[in-house]
Amino acid sequence: MSKRAAASGVSHDIALLDRRDWRVSYAARLVATDVLVLIWVVFGVQIAWFGITAADVEFRGSLEDTAISYSAISVALIVCWTIALGIYGSRGYRVLGTGWQEYRLVAGSTTRLFGLVAMVAYLFQIDLARGYIIIAFPLGLAVLALSRWMWRQWLGVHRMNGRYSSRVLLVGSEASVEHLARQLSRQPKAGYLVVGACIPSGLVAGHLPDTEVPVFGNLDKLQAAMSAVRADTVVITSSDELPPERIRELSWSLEPGRQHLVVAPSLTDIGGPRIHTRPVAGLPLIHVETPRFEGRNFFAKRAFDTVISGILILLLSPLLFLSAVAIRLSTPGDVLFRQQRVGINGRSFRMLKFRSMVTDAETLLADLRDEARTEGNAVMFKMKDDPRVTPIGKFLRRYSLDELPQLFNVFAGSMSLVGPRPPLQREVDDYESHVHRRFLVKPGITGLWQVSGRSNLSWEDTVRLDLYYVENWSITGDLVILWQTARAVVASDGAY
Repeated sequence: MSKRAAASGVSHDIALLDRRDWRVSYAARLVATDVLVLIWVVFGVQIAWFGITAADVEFRGSLEDTAISYSAISVALIVCWTIALGIYGSRGYRVLGTGWQEYRLVAGSTTRLFGLVAMVAYLFQIDLARGYIIIAFPLGLAVLALSRWMWRQWLGVHRMNGRYSSRVLLVGSEASVEHLARQLSRQPKAGYLVVGACIPSGLVAGHLPDTEVPVFGNLDKLQAAMSAVRADTVVITSSDELPPERIRELSWSLEPGRQHLVVAPSLTDIGGPRIHTRPVAGLPLIHVETPRFEGRNFFAKRAFDTVISGILILLLSPLLFLSAVAIRLSTPGDVLFRQQRVGINGRSFRMLKFRSMVTDAETLLADLRDEARTEGNAVMFKMKDDPRVTPIGKFLRRYSLDELPQLFNVFAGSMSLVGPRPPLQREVDDYESHVHRRFLVKPGITGLWQVSGRSNLSWEDTVRLDLYYVENWSITGDLVILWQTARAVVASDGAY
């Protein structure tokens, strides 16, 4: 074989290795970034606190004559901090790209290191400058979190194009494989790219319906299928036709450290904090906490709503005034639009909005409902080009400024900042029984429906997101949704 051919083969192998080991290269980028961030923060704080000239650490007791410069302390702190971030798994592939676990691990490792430094300083009577430590750790944590967020945006862009993702081979019944393939295709940023499927029954061939995902037959062809599509992850979507012994054999056949086995239980739309795995008698039992709709968390949510809505009303009062003036000068009629909506426990309340339509909008609604049904939402009325919307109303809707008066609803207690969309009574009359679970919490100005497509969502997706929120909400989750809402409003995604 010629040198050129050999070189070509080596290049191909290296390229293949790189595609399979994207986790390693990405983790290396995180290590380099963490080190640069910590050097910048720790030495920056040292220079700001002590000046350019390196100061010495003061010792008490028997070590009083010991001389160690703060530069050496800074180097040791950077090394230990970098190691701690690795030990606690903040760069592990399981936490990359989605969720809050990566940030929790960064915060946890930083907090533990801070405690360790304090304990060592006490035991060895090291008189560390309090300002140096108190500034370095919080600032370092903030900049580390920011750098991880920036890398996450970079990773998300690449995952949207099919790169830096686990190449997944699905194994299970035809129905479960199709369902999971659809779910994963909706969330490319989660990092799971479905490249093939094996159906244990062997009854399916060709491709999964409405996809380009090839089906390779039964489990006897699993290894050949993994090689054909270069899969590095096997996801078992159902175990009806896979006894425990067969799953164990499947895990043994995977290459350690390079190929991974994931079991997807038949649990959908359940938040991570409610799921706990507990091994019992060699069985990994999954405990699912039932959702709670009362207690201290709801008291905290009400307090949060009251304080934040009050602050926002004060801060946004000039914008509220200007919007009201623009509506009054541009079209005849009231500035505010008041409408009965259904809230918590099915109770009606009067919701406030800036008027964005002509004054006889309700009388024109009947003629438009049939047209709206053809746009994919037979329950909730939404039209992309609603002729009733005024020019100023179109601008207000584009940036969700028409929703701002609902801050008064939140302050009064009939709504929340985050929650399901508040429906009309005529929409509730068409609800199926399970959809009524939306009324277990207060409706919100924004919610998962707002940050997941807004008016572009189908009715089924709107219900799914609302019910997911109802059963899995948290204060932390509300903060994330509020942040994502601000981004969606600025970008005016899906608003009309």
